[in-house]
Amino acid sequence: MTPYDVDFYFPIPKLENDRVKLVPFIPSEHGDAFFAVATSHPELFAYLPVAPFATAQDFVSTVMEIQPDRSIVLFAVLDTSSPGAVPQLAGTIGLLATSPTNLSTEIGFVITLPRFQCTHVTSNAVGLLLRWTLEAPAEGGLGLRRVAWRANVHNTRSVRAAERLGFRREGVLRWDTVLPAEKIEGGNGGGIRGGDPKSRSLGRDTVFLSLCWDDWEAGARESVNEVMQR
Repeated sequence: MTPYDVDFYFPIPKLENDRVKLVPFIPSEHGDAFFAVATSHPELFAYLPVAPFATAQDFVSTVMEIQPDRSIVLFAVLDTSSPGAVPQLAGTIGLLATSPTNLSTEIGFVITLPRFQCTHVTSNAVGLLLRWTLEAPAEGGLGLRRVAWRANVHNTRSVRAAERLGFRREGVLRWDTVLPAEKIEGGNGGGIRGGDPKSRSLGRDTVFLSLCWDDWEAGARESVNEVMQR
């Protein structure tokens, strides 16, 4: 597994505070460590539109497939909250569907390992990305107008996490995604009609949320900072 040369639309700055640090996910550095924990917790992938991973190489192959897209960057989330201790791999997070033309992006592939769930990790990782993407260029940000968040309609924890950080629900896209045939959960519960070309695959309904620049300027910035400091 060799490191992948991250080729994102924007230069990646230092993304860290005194609790977490985000670094580009390098398969050779983070793949085995992440999979070693995640393989014992298949529930981490229950609502993601990807098949279960049988091996670390399967997981790395998926990462390698998504990384070359310039609209996507995947980060390893490192917990740095213990002074003097070696940073611990706490999960992943990424920016997806980034558009310099439309000044928009989406936070996704948010996987927090069990040991770090219900801690400072997720809120601080998301908060760092929100500061980078939504702050004006004069303040060191990208000046984007819109940051989206998508979640399986059954993934209430993901929706609550987004709403706690100021994202506003926009609606539900029905039959938004065809899940891999190997996925036996996370479907919308709808039947599959006769003759469907992917009759072995469940359909997913997706909740769409967003946090936009005007929300950020109207108080979301302060709310996010408060959540990060809890």
